[in-house]
Amino acid sequence: MARSSRRRRAWIRTDRRPTALARTARPPAPAARYHCDALLDSVVNRSTGRHVEQAWWRWYGPLDTERFTAAWQSVMDRETILRAAFEYAPKPRVVFHLHARAEVVRHRAGTVDWDELLEQDRLHGFDLSRPGPLRVTLVDTGNPGITRVLLTFHHGLLDALSVSVLQNEFSRAYLGGGVLPGGERRPDVRDWMHWLECQDATAAQDFFRRALPADPPAVLPALPGPPTRQHGHGRAEARLTAAEAARLHRWAAGRGLPDSSVLHAAWALLLYRAAQESGPVPVGFGITVSGRGIPLDCAERLVGPMRGCLPMTVPVEAGRPIGRLLAALRDRALDMAAYEWVCAGQIQEWTGRPARQLESLVCLEPAPRPLPALQARLADAGIRFGHRHARGSHSLLPLALLVREGADGSRLLTVVHDRARVCDADAALLAGQCARLLRHLPTLDGAETVAEVLELLGEDELPRAAPARRAAGH
Repeated sequence: MARSSRRRRAWIRTDRRPTALARTARPPAPAARYHCDALLDSVVNRSTGRHVEQAWWRWYGPLDTERFTAAWQSVMDRETILRAAFEYAPKPRVVFHLHARAEVVRHRAGTVDWDELLEQDRLHGFDLSRPGPLRVTLVDTGNPGITRVLLTFHHGLLDALSVSVLQNEFSRAYLGGGVLPGGERRPDVRDWMHWLECQDATAAQDFFRRALPADPPAVLPALPGPPTRQHGHGRAEARLTAAEAARLHRWAAGRGLPDSSVLHAAWALLLYRAAQESGPVPVGFGITVSGRGIPLDCAERLVGPMRGCLPMTVPVEAGRPIGRLLAALRDRALDMAAYEWVCAGQIQEWTGRPARQLESLVCLEPAPRPLPALQARLADAGIRFGHRHARGSHSLLPLALLVREGADGSRLLTVVHDRARVCDADAALLAGQCARLLRHLPTLDGAETVAEVLELLGEDELPRAAPARRAAGH
């Protein structure tokens, strides 16, 4: 068994003594190692809003607050991860409590500003020493029968796909008078942890040692720049219309490409352009994976921090056809799919690369997964949910491209950026340039070279990024 697996087994000891707590101690292994960084960072920097995600939708129909709260309490009683807390001393570990109280707050119409509420709730963060990585806020709109529902959760213990499962489970509980019906067995986070414990990492180590380039890749789509004199996190947005998004999807599907590959290609082109090299340049960025493509029964319905980040590296060359670059990105993603339970931190250990080599990531946000039969039952009760909106978390990386589908079929491109590294204007420049490349791709036949595709950006200004500040003592 690989050395990392032996280390992992040591962390997965469960204390089975009678106690008020059920304890599982591990610095998340292996995929969850990424989330351990998020948990530790949140302990130190709770009020930064990092690692906090939000999802919200409109509730159309009658809403009984007492029944609503009881339904969420029933879900928390059923879902182990919703009773999780994080202890960092003497060693980092996750603690699963036997009970946690559902946190539901309702605001009357006109008592809060929605945008201000979103930001304040994010910055409030979570006290991770207490169980419950999720809270729910209800805001009356002033229109009878229409209420906004906000879910705020910590990315280190939950992911966006988990929210889809939780929303469905809550709906079943609400329809059941506030009690989640039983009679169903599906895995929870403890089953996933046990599955991880049993994995031999040897093949994954060999794959990533072969896959990553020997030379350091270009990792920022920006030139070195001066200090930004800004702080906090920002969001710059660009949008593909529904027609543009549909056209891009048809073009990609006609070439055997998933939507994610065209997003990766646009970002890879921006990285290559910023490198300003004439020869081949390896570029590198993180890509998000669901973590659910594993041989664990019903893994797609598991609630936990399964989404992870893997390093995508690919050589880019001016004279190379864009079709070959797209195929290379698709094939690399397919090759990595067998190892989506691994995390970037482990890969850095295996390959000997310095920590924090990745400086950006590309994330295609998953679409909500409503169940038609459940929607029909809600409709019979006079209830309908509007389109679910989402706001991804601020990560430890200076740049992230988040892409999600709008209610009208459009695609929203959001560049989330560390304003100390990338200023608002340069983030907006990146978002706009990425959108222009995506609009342009469907006009190509795949034989055009990388250089020809980049002619679209012509004399456009190159974004700038300030150097990372060194930690004290370095």
